[in-house]
Amino acid sequence: MGEVLNFQDLFKKSVLNLESFNSVSIVDMFWGMLVALAVGLFIYFVYRKCFRGVVYSHNYNVTFVLMTIITALIIMTISTNIVLSLGMVGALSIVRFRTAVKDPMDIIYMFWAVSAGIAAGAKIYAVAIVGSLVVGAVIWWLSRRKEAAPPYLIVLHYEEQAEEEVKRIVRKLNAVLKSKTVRKGMAELTVEIRLRNDNTSFIGELSGIAGVTDVSLVSYNGEYSQ
Repeated sequence: MGEVLNFQDLFKKSVLNLESFNSVSIVDMFWGMLVALAVGLFIYFVYRKCFRGVVYSHNYNVTFVLMTIITALIIMTISTNIVLSLGMVGALSIVRFRTAVKDPMDIIYMFWAVSAGIAAGAKIYAVAIVGSLVVGAVIWWLSRRKEAAPPYLIVLHYEEQAEEEVKRIVRKLNAVLKSKTVRKGMAELTVEIRLRNDNTSFIGELSGIAGVTDVSLVSYNGEYSQ
């Protein structure tokens, strides 16, 4: 009869054997890195063409290329040994990223780069390529769609005697109140409006009211003023 192994012996031989590494062939490494590089460059191109934030950062865009390649390297490495994979997960769990992500779309590009890197490192090249083409096409299509009426903010500073006249004009604009501050006879009013046909004649009307010191119109996307 063959040797009977208990659970402890089986666990030691199958999991704790640090010498049991599966080799990664040079061909697999070449194709994995090539696919990761190609997909990373595709993400770079899509991000540059479809960026709609405030300030475009070339260095930040380059990180998507490197993130895809590095993720593929990690997946290739941890696939050689289960103990090494557990150690890699533990090591990566202590990493903390302190860079603030200002645009929610940037998170999507990060997940895209990581997902493509995982697929390339796992030798699932069709998923990495076809999936990236689909994601890129969706982002391109959505980025080309224009809003019916982009939002703007009107910031007014005026004296108390101009209150009623300012309210009358603001009502005509169907504006949404964002904030109002009153101090020592002066008021600051911030409202959101939707411009149609780029008609800004109301700015002159507001600034012509007696008691209004200044009027500002700024583009607004929900988080940033431009």
